[in-house]
Amino acid sequence: MTDLTLHRPGAILSYDVTGPGVLRPILVAAHGLTSSRANEDASGIFDWSPVIASGRTVARFDARGHGASTGRAQPEDWHWPELAADLLAVVDAVSPDQPVDGLGVSMGAGTLLWAAVLHPERFRRLVLVIPPTAWGTRAAQAALYEQSAAFIEERGMEAWIRAMVALPQHPILEAGGWPRGPDADAAEDLLPTVFRGAAGTDVPGEDEVAALKHEVLLLPWAEDPGHPVSTAERLAELLPNARLEVATTPDDIRRWGARIAAFLEH
Repeated sequence: MTDLTLHRPGAILSYDVTGPGVLRPILVAAHGLTSSRANEDASGIFDWSPVIASGRTVARFDARGHGASTGRAQPEDWHWPELAADLLAVVDAVSPDQPVDGLGVSMGAGTLLWAAVLHPERFRRLVLVIPPTAWGTRAAQAALYEQSAAFIEERGMEAWIRAMVALPQHPILEAGGWPRGPDADAAEDLLPTVFRGAAGTDVPGEDEVAALKHEVLLLPWAEDPGHPVSTAERLAELLPNARLEVATTPDDIRRWGARIAAFLEH
């Protein structure tokens, strides 16, 4: 598998395309804040290999400033509508003539919602994994991002990682034996800017979300204030063709790849 590159305003995105391509459309996947393709693979929490095994091609990319992608120190570059423009550019690169299926984790879910609102015709089905804080719950999370940005500027990225690792682990992840994190895969000089960008953004408005006609699979997990089930529940209320399935055990999470493959096939 060879990385491909895509030039964008203020960034060069790194992406890859994997799979036999027997089934269409392609699935384009977007990761979460401070993560990357490599981080997802190393953690093992988000395993999309069953989707590839089902015969579908999967395109994955590192968001600007994450992993192998570059970025610049402008917080607005990490507002989700801007990241959605990057996602849509990847969609155009890998599937210029046909709609794709979209998958987003956390920040990637917010990005995907914006991309679908901006260009609904470019997507067939959507998978939103651990949707992040939104609307009324966003302000408290934004304050935490601002604190993280200031902490990194004052004490450095390694000190921030140590502080994060010292916090209690998510109960489901601890029970599942997944490794501790975060092992942030973002450039230290950009990470405060990334956090400030995240603090200044939100999902689309409720009316815009309610106008989406796509079939949507919502996969939150329980007991995570940074990814509250309330977001997924509200999205399920707004989206006219949504299915909500809350993970409460590690085995629920381990079944996500197969569940997504089945959702995209049928």
